[in-house]
Amino acid sequence: MGVPKPQQRFYTPSSHPFNNNYMFNGDIASHSITGFYKNAKIFITGATGFVDKALVEKLLRTCDELDSLYLLMRPKRGMNIEQRLKELLKNPVFNRIREKNPDAFDKVKAVAGDVSAPNLGLSDGDKEKLVEHCNIVFHSAATVKFNEDLKNAVTLNTLGTKQVLELCREMKNLKSFVHVSTAYSNSDKYTVDETVYEPPHDPNAVINSIKVLPNEGIEILSKKILGKHPNTYTLTKAMAEHLVLESSSQIPAAVVRPSIITAAWKEPYPGWVDNVSGITGIFMECGRGTIKSIICDDKCTMDLIPVDIVVNTIITAAWHTAAHPSNTMRVYNCTSGTTNPISWKEFGRLTQKYWLEYPSKYVTWYPGFTYRTSRAMHVICAHLFHLLPSAFLDVFLYCTKQKPIMLKISRKFYSALDAGKFFSTNEWDFKTSTMAALVSAVRDAEDGANFEIDMTAENGFNWNFYLKDFTLGVRQYVLKDDISSLPSAKVKLNRLYWFQKVFQAVTIYSIVKLALHQCT
Repeated sequence: MGVPKPQQRFYTPSSHPFNNNYMFNGDIASHSITGFYKNAKIFITGATGFVDKALVEKLLRTCDELDSLYLLMRPKRGMNIEQRLKELLKNPVFNRIREKNPDAFDKVKAVAGDVSAPNLGLSDGDKEKLVEHCNIVFHSAATVKFNEDLKNAVTLNTLGTKQVLELCREMKNLKSFVHVSTAYSNSDKYTVDETVYEPPHDPNAVINSIKVLPNEGIEILSKKILGKHPNTYTLTKAMAEHLVLESSSQIPAAVVRPSIITAAWKEPYPGWVDNVSGITGIFMECGRGTIKSIICDDKCTMDLIPVDIVVNTIITAAWHTAAHPSNTMRVYNCTSGTTNPISWKEFGRLTQKYWLEYPSKYVTWYPGFTYRTSRAMHVICAHLFHLLPSAFLDVFLYCTKQKPIMLKISRKFYSALDAGKFFSTNEWDFKTSTMAALVSAVRDAEDGANFEIDMTAENGFNWNFYLKDFTLGVRQYVLKDDISSLPSAKVKLNRLYWFQKVFQAVTIYSIVKLALHQCT
């Protein structure tokens, strides 16, 4: 399949239907990012996710003259939206705001809704409020599961985006709409430009199909339409981008494409992270010693991007779109592979180094893993070193009247490794000229230093130091393991080391003895 010719929509800023409202405070918006956000009323989807927690925190802490943040939420786990908002604001990510300016939380308002519901599930009153008053929209609500079934992926990622765009087209004072996509929306191509490519299938036709087809028909459709896309996630995000492009002739829009999002570099705290999806979960389990084999070509570049770089890119992309309008919709490849690359091999070395230096009290086996390109060998090793030991541990837990959960956890991460193998055995050339232009514009802004988006080595980003902070962040924020446990964790790690050596010696002895017995 050849690379489709990039398709872009054009609009002339002087004739744009929203041109009269492009700046909040006159020319100050072009020179000051925080000035652009003064009195802003912002609508955010996906606000309970990892990225958007950091986004809300950054907006409240840095753009302190904004008016309101409206967060789209749905009741969940028996909690209404007000309870979910209170739970969200208890997160450690907001500690700096809690200490210095707790009144800022009054600006955060929950709006009942769901991106998968018709009209986003908004009440008439809430919809009218958003249409009349909101002037910036950040849309990042999505399912990021690689193995999501087609119906859910289309509903959440593609249809959800379409419905947010429909709301935006009704907004009377919209200045910027930023769609958070993924750098892997075009993973079927090696070179990925900062442009929206024609998707392999018409998004509206796919949306209509999943609405009317029975589940059996959707399964058949899924097998046919994936093409060279590795999963429903990348396909549905590609289709969502196309819908944004179609709307860019009517609304001031931009697309931000982060690669693999990881812990914070600097803000709100070095190493802050609060989920275990994707690479963070694998990184954590490598540190706990429960992952011993990974399908990976260690020569490939591993494209990681810290969450605070992503958040600052989203915030400044909205400013860039309104304060420095372009004749084409901008797409920002928010990636590190071309500016400050790290290989899977080096990532693995630093992972091993820092988990041995800062072990957690929750370490289960002595850390150590191997990259493999052979799927057959990986399956054998996974059963020997992942599933079998987990089953033995579950037997022990059951016998000691504890809940047996190790096999379930092991299967979960084995599945994650399997789902991610496409990304760990390939690499991409992400072009970043538009991202570079944003870096330059932010540098020239009078408050650009508050919105760091340059992670080059020249700007001080160092993978060695970052992986150390990543390790400590997972330890503190995910495992809830205070650094005070480090001495006892090192004692435990030492015991596991000698247990591993004894186990290896016994295993080798048994194999040799069995071989000699067979020979005689």
